[in-house]
Amino acid sequence: MTAISTAHHMNPISSRLATRLGLVALDGRRRPEPPALVVVAHGSRDPRTLSTVHTLLDQVRELRPGLPVRLGHIELNAPLLPDTLASLGTGDAVLVPLLLSRGYHVKRDIPEMAAAAPATTRVAAPLGPHPLLVDALYDRLVEAGWRTPVDEATRRTSAVVLAAAGSRDPDAATDTSRTAHLLAERLGVPVIPAYASAAKPTIETALRALSARGRHRVAVASYFTAPGLFATQCASKAPWIASAPLGTHPALAHLLLHRYDHSLSTRTTTEPALASA
Repeated sequence: MTAISTAHHMNPISSRLATRLGLVALDGRRRPEPPALVVVAHGSRDPRTLSTVHTLLDQVRELRPGLPVRLGHIELNAPLLPDTLASLGTGDAVLVPLLLSRGYHVKRDIPEMAAAAPATTRVAAPLGPHPLLVDALYDRLVEAGWRTPVDEATRRTSAVVLAAAGSRDPDAATDTSRTAHLLAERLGVPVIPAYASAAKPTIETALRALSARGRHRVAVASYFTAPGLFATQCASKAPWIASAPLGTHPALAHLLLHRYDHSLSTRTTTEPALASA
């Protein structure tokens, strides 16, 4: 287990106790519930994705008992985000995208759905880039067989392709490149971001470029939140090893809560939609 994620695991009991005590005022009366954490997933036709997301939400609930945790999808799976928000009525909610970078869904789809809901909402930042994601990527690579080169000759032939879904939004590429930079610092070898669709370079192009530079010990790091078509396709192109998607790595549950807490520390909210006359 890595240093950052280990630090988060050292205090689960105190976290639960603090949460329970925080729900009780000094006069013994129960405080109002905190704003709901609504995890916003993209949605997928792959049943493994939905199973992974539900397990991840269970981890969040275990870390923060007493916090209302809900799920809403942008498309393809129930419950859809508008339905989840409608079920909250006029309550407060923080929407945390289960997405790894900025893009159309984060900038447009989610805020528009939030603005149309009766609830008072805040939209948190996507999960990436963040050091906790680098923890998860590193652990997944180690699980797949990665060993950081100890001699210079091996280091000169080693590299990693960070395989992401891809987006036409340049901010998404910026976020993915930042994650690649952080992972490269962690591994001590080049890490090249590449994409399954909508952006360049492709996985194949990145692999050819690395090979031309004499980098033949190349791993593909799966920068996906759950198993699915893109993750499977990218892994199949690995010339050496490919890591599993981030999935239910504990760092993701901690990062969802971090984004929730940080959003509450800011003042920006989305006011509920006005009722039609």
